[in-house]
Amino acid sequence: MAPQPPQPPQVRKNMLKFLRSFLGISRILQIVFGAGLWVTIAANKYEGSIHFVLFVAVLFWLLTLGLFFITLLDKQDLVPLLGGERWLCTNLAHDVAAAALYLPAIGVMIYKTDRTSYCNMDVYKHFCLYKVYLTAAVFACLCCVSYLLSLVYGARRRCSGEQTVI
Repeated sequence: MAPQPPQPPQVRKNMLKFLRSFLGISRILQIVFGAGLWVTIAANKYEGSIHFVLFVAVLFWLLTLGLFFITLLDKQDLVPLLGGERWLCTNLAHDVAAAALYLPAIGVMIYKTDRTSYCNMDVYKHFCLYKVYLTAAVFACLCCVSYLLSLVYGARRRCSGEQTVI
């Protein structure tokens, strides 16, 4: 395997600039919290409306991962229809959709947590998903807050006439 040529300093500078930006940090948190949510759910027995929460978590985890790496590598100009000058609006639309779908997911997790709260006693010895649902509800809330923060950040940039995400 031939050694890779070193990256130009401008590419590394753009990567560091994105990773240190508010949006870069926000995307990293979204990826971490989203992974925490779907791993928590998928590692345990789940049924019914939890499928919706798992769908939202995995869908937006994958989409956020894609947006993160495309922006990190500064390849948004290569994305047809959504890239280039539209990249900030694409990120805004992604954040709106994520926040809008995480809100009912939070509701589902809070409902499931409340429905299993009876087994949150030391004397209850049967298998109980209360702590799993509570953990998932916290991760869902953290995800929603991080998407709302990046939405506000992107909207502020858009309203001030900016065309780029960083």
